Amino acid sequence: MPELVPDAPEKPLYEIKANLFKALAHPARIRILEILSAGGRPTPVSEILAQTAIEPTLLSQHLAVLKRHHVVTGRRVGNAVLYQLAHPKISELLVIARTFLADTLGAQRDQLKAIEALPPVEPR
Repeated sequence: MPELVPDAPEKPLYEIKANLFKALAHPARIRILEILSAGGRPTPVSEILAQTAIEPTLLSQHLAVLKRHHVVTGRRVGNAVLYQLAHPKISELLVIARTFLADTLGAQRDQLKAIEALPPVEPR
């Protein structure tokens, strides 16, 4: 069975989780995961490139990070390389993150509305 973190099978689970979140901690990688999640099928690199407009070299690096952390898998079919999520729960993780952010931003919007409703304060 492959190690979750290269060269460190004895690391505590919280460190492995932290490394997973580090692997996810880039907007381009989140966008790649959203594309793979929405497609629900192995997706060619050319399609990911078209939807992200990321330079091919950078896309390759981002995919390598995700692959190294077992977030995506890739396989060559002819001249194409197809990527997919390594586990279906990754889609759920993206939905949970989106829900959390929507709730947080909604609460902040409500707080701003409450502040705007206060009577004006005159400087002394």
